[in-house]
Amino acid sequence: MASLKAYIATRALLVIPTVIILLTLVFFILRILPGDPIASMVGQKVPPEVLEKLREEAGLNKPLIVQYVDYIFNIIHGDFGRSMIWGKRPVLSEIMDRFPATLELTIFGFIISVILGVITGSVAAFRRGSKLDASMRVYSILAYSLFIPWFGMVLQMIFGVYFDILPIGGRISPGMEPERITSLYVLDSIITLNFKALSASLIHLFLPSLTLGIVLSGAYTRLVRNNLIDVLSQDYITAYRSRGVKNMKIVRHAMKNAFIPVITLMGLQFAILLAGAVLTETTFSWPGMGTFLLERIQYRDYNSVQGAIVFYALFVALISLVVDVIYALIDPRIRY
Repeated sequence: MASLKAYIATRALLVIPTVIILLTLVFFILRILPGDPIASMVGQKVPPEVLEKLREEAGLNKPLIVQYVDYIFNIIHGDFGRSMIWGKRPVLSEIMDRFPATLELTIFGFIISVILGVITGSVAAFRRGSKLDASMRVYSILAYSLFIPWFGMVLQMIFGVYFDILPIGGRISPGMEPERITSLYVLDSIITLNFKALSASLIHLFLPSLTLGIVLSGAYTRLVRNNLIDVLSQDYITAYRSRGVKNMKIVRHAMKNAFIPVITLMGLQFAILLAGAVLTETTFSWPGMGTFLLERIQYRDYNSVQGAIVFYALFVALISLVVDVIYALIDPRIRY
């Protein structure tokens, strides 16, 4: 137990320099890029004295190193600053308005990718050397090489335009939003027993989450297949079979041991899904963090862009820490 606590503490402490390095890079890169965020928001025809006053209000007239120190100090105290546009709302409030949509899309995309990957990988492993195995391997290569916006538009054309059975954009039909409790529409619909909203939110989720799920399922297919083949060839599996142990029991033991590296991939893939959701959201007009980040980059809203990236980094670090803890519980050897 002591080794596990030490392992968790070490992994948690490693998150701090990672986030600081990322924040530093984003901070200085945004300010090195050409262009004035104030001028891009209010226009070039504004008098110079007005521009200077707005720059002073935003703190952009201070030396760069002073701006950096102030921002780091504020981040440590949980202050992500205020947006430079549209009411100058707190950045954290803006993020929390958009993040639930991204999280919901990521969760459903993750579920689909794991289900597809585990099924196709298991089929390939248990039918090793067959045409079915070759087909699953080809599927894994094709799925992982798909470009999300292109694949999303293909699905939009097929299911939204040609067959006209699924919506091609948006998060839910207008006027059907459930009462907001968690801001996750599916969960809120279930909690409030609003089945019309549940149906509408699931229908709108289907195409974007399917896009994400298929693209990222290929990695699971190959990993599950290779690990299962390795486990099924080990001596203890042969011993099970020689003793007449039922196939289902053998499969259960094999899957448990084969899933140790898969769990690690799940954490990494969840982080990739968050990044992939940015592309998916712009394709499906999904009102999440992806569209928020793209919009604020166009306006050069430093605080919003920095806040969104730091929030992403902290969330991904948290997921990675949880995966490491689960991995350590399953395989105690990695604690030492």
